[in-house]
Amino acid sequence: MTDAFSAPKPFHIVFLIFDGITQLDFTGPAQVLARLPGAVIHTAVKKVKPIQTDSGFAILPSTNFADCPQADLLCVPGGFGTREVIQDQATINFVRDQAKGAQYVTSVCTGSLTLGAAGLLNGKRATSHWAYTDLLEKFGARHEKARVVKDGNVITAGGVTSGVDFALTVLAEVAGQQLAEAVQLSLEYDPNPPFNSGHPDIADPKLITALHERVYGKQASDLADIIDKL
Repeated sequence: MTDAFSAPKPFHIVFLIFDGITQLDFTGPAQVLARLPGAVIHTAVKKVKPIQTDSGFAILPSTNFADCPQADLLCVPGGFGTREVIQDQATINFVRDQAKGAQYVTSVCTGSLTLGAAGLLNGKRATSHWAYTDLLEKFGARHEKARVVKDGNVITAGGVTSGVDFALTVLAEVAGQQLAEAVQLSLEYDPNPPFNSGHPDIADPKLITALHERVYGKQASDLADIIDKL
């Protein structure tokens, strides 16, 4: 029998880590979810070695796929490395196998495409980074325009910073709104950006066009070609 002084039951949170990861996709929700009572964070890769992020520094994962515990919450971040991830069968198998026993199956940014490649989005409502939402339908998903989309036990977050929103959403569901609000306050998560350009609905159309031409247009096209060949 447990009592008020018993340690909380471990809640295993597994993040898939890979070269080319957008580090805030991972570190944002990890900062929030680490406050969950009993939280145990695992960062999983095929082979434990330093993983290069998109920000010029590396992350040292904690476990390989074979030794990774079963996740209570599985989170797949995004990043330009997603194109390699969705083509790697060992990684897709790991995501699929972990998802079978997870209470929550989640993604941030283009991590939703990895969930799709693992067959976890078919018939689901989902979201991704705004530049890649059109690709969700290739996996049988229906894009829902929101920062956080929950369909059953699958929770997908939009681009990068929305990972904090998804983590607070999960925290409230698992441990109650009071704790989620306390964590939000402790992190002083009170966005007030200096510019009003954080989403295509409000950004300067010229800026959107420029980003498509310089970065996202080619990346989305390359990903579409890869997905079509899966």
